[in-house]
Amino acid sequence: MKARILIVEDERHIGTLLKYNCEGEGYEAELVGDGPAAIAFMERDPFPFDLVILDLMLPGMSGYMVLEKLRRANVHIPVLILSARTLSEDRTRGFDAGADQYMTKPFELPELLSRVRGLLARHAQVRGTAPPAPPPTGEVFEFDGAVINFTRHEVTVRNEPKVLTPLELRLLRCFIEHEGVVLTRNELLNQVWGFDSNPTTRTVDNFVARLRQHFEVDPSRPRHFLSVRGVGYRFLLNPAPAAHEEESEVDSDPAAK
Repeated sequence: MKARILIVEDERHIGTLLKYNCEGEGYEAELVGDGPAAIAFMERDPFPFDLVILDLMLPGMSGYMVLEKLRRANVHIPVLILSARTLSEDRTRGFDAGADQYMTKPFELPELLSRVRGLLARHAQVRGTAPPAPPPTGEVFEFDGAVINFTRHEVTVRNEPKVLTPLELRLLRCFIEHEGVVLTRNELLNQVWGFDSNPTTRTVDNFVARLRQHFEVDPSRPRHFLSVRGVGYRFLLNPAPAAHEEESEVDSDPAAK
C-alpha cells in the first residue's frame, strides 16, 4: 500500500511542487491550502495519512494550531514543518507543539525528500507495517513509579497521566536503550532527530529538561537523567542514593533547571 502524505501549504506553486515530487517518489499526496481543510481531514476516522508536511503561516488557522489539535486528538503520525520562519523560538514552538522535524524555506528538494523517507520509515515501524526494531526492554517500561507504553503512547508517573510529544518519547526510548551509557549531544541529535535534521545542541538540553520535569521527583536534583561535564547525558535506571551528587555538571547545565 502506498504511503499517503497530506501537504498543507497556501503557496500554490510550492504545494504543487511538493505534491508532484512526492507522487514521483511513489507516494499518494493530497494538497490543501488552509488550516481548517487540514483539520477536516484530521477528523476523519481513521485518519487517512501517514505524514503531514505543514506550513505555519496559513489562512484560517495557523500551522501551530493545526499541529496542536492533531496531537490533542492523539494522532501520532509524523509532521514535518516547512516554513519561512527561521527564528529559534519558531523551531522551539514547533517542537513543543509536537513536530517531528522542521525545515525552513527556501529548501533543497533532495533534503526534503530524504526527510520524508526517514519519517515514513519510522512511522511504518510504529504501525507494524515494516519489520519492527523494539528496544531490548520491550514496549512497556517501568522505573521509579513511571510506566511507559511506547506502542500506545501512554505514560503515567506515580499514578499521574502524562502527555509526552513523539520526540520526547523517542528521546526517552533512546535513553532506555542505552541505560548507563554516556551519550553526547550530537549522538542524541543523530539517533533521535535523525542525521539530516538540524536542531541545535541546546534543543537536546531543553528536551532533557522536559524529561526531568516529567519523571524526576526533584527536577533540579535529577537522579535518572544525569549530565556529564563537557560530554552529554546518561540515563540510570537504578541510581545510587547520591547519584545526583556524582555527576559533574548537573548544577551548571541548563537542562538541570
